[in-house]
Amino acid sequence: MSESSETRSAPNGARTSEPPRTKGPSRTQAKVVIPDEYPMVTILGSRDELLKVIENAFRADIHVRGNEITVSGSPEESGLVVRLFEEMVELARSGAQLTTDAVERSVAMLRMSSGRPADVLSLDILSSRGRTIRPKTVNQKRYVDAIDKHTVVFGIGPAGTGKTYLAMAKAVKALQNKEVNRIILTRPAVEAGERLGFLPGTLYEKIDPYLRPLYDALHDMLDPDSIPRLMAAGTIEVAPLAYMRGRTLNDAFIILDEAQNTSPEQMKMFLTRLGFGAKIVVTGDVTQIDLPGGQQSGLKVVQDILDGIPDIHFCRLTSADVVRHKLVSDIIDAYSRYDLATADQPQAIKGGKGPRGR
Repeated sequence: MSESSETRSAPNGARTSEPPRTKGPSRTQAKVVIPDEYPMVTILGSRDELLKVIENAFRADIHVRGNEITVSGSPEESGLVVRLFEEMVELARSGAQLTTDAVERSVAMLRMSSGRPADVLSLDILSSRGRTIRPKTVNQKRYVDAIDKHTVVFGIGPAGTGKTYLAMAKAVKALQNKEVNRIILTRPAVEAGERLGFLPGTLYEKIDPYLRPLYDALHDMLDPDSIPRLMAAGTIEVAPLAYMRGRTLNDAFIILDEAQNTSPEQMKMFLTRLGFGAKIVVTGDVTQIDLPGGQQSGLKVVQDILDGIPDIHFCRLTSADVVRHKLVSDIIDAYSRYDLATADQPQAIKGGKGPRGR
């Protein structure tokens, strides 16, 4: 049996009703009133595509009449649906675009009680070329916040979690705000190894495939016509890790990508390049190490060496933070299960390797 209760005003302007306590089968009814300034098509989506996502995500009956949404279900489910609509109103208020992906991520955050979706999905990192770069998960927001608060940050997690992309967005923003004088992006070109000499072209042409993902990200965030000028002036530098040796990097935002392919010695060399007014972000995936002959990864070792040192932060992302195609998260989890199941078996012959983007 459904019961209704008085409608109240919520802090974000949407009015909601408190689910009442009932006897017998636990079923309550709640009502959300969407403020007049937000068209229902914004909240429900074109052809109700957002409403359909919400209906599929919850075991509750949702009815819409005008700008009033009535939710019937268990107290837990009804409460979550009410909170979701309140968060969606807050996202609309902040100017964030309400998409099926944003709604699905909001549902996941609310179910895990991991934070307010509006706090995560409305955080603008960088606006460029008609699009805004924002974190899409709670862990991504924690990663971005850590970059603001700490001098050295390690972003460790699987492919597709935005480790490098978000770090580069923060670097470009810091440059625009004149917090740093230059951006330095670097990667180890481990797979070239001794074969570099046999590849055609200059040294930069030989290592270009390993640095190309960094250039691609830059083109997403800056006017492509300005990139050659900034690189010629030394304001932006994209170089292999070996070029960092012997330097002191002051007033710079420095990103080391693919750090799982550094040796412990290379990692120490890189971290000791830190100069005054500089910030370092190190990104990598310890499950995708390409070092030859079972060589130890500097990214694995550094976690034990530097853990607990003030102003150094380790941020760990998981498959839940993948922002690529939904299948990528499933693929990562499947490989993790396989690795655990075969951990004690002889190592299988690995497939070919090549440069990978994050």
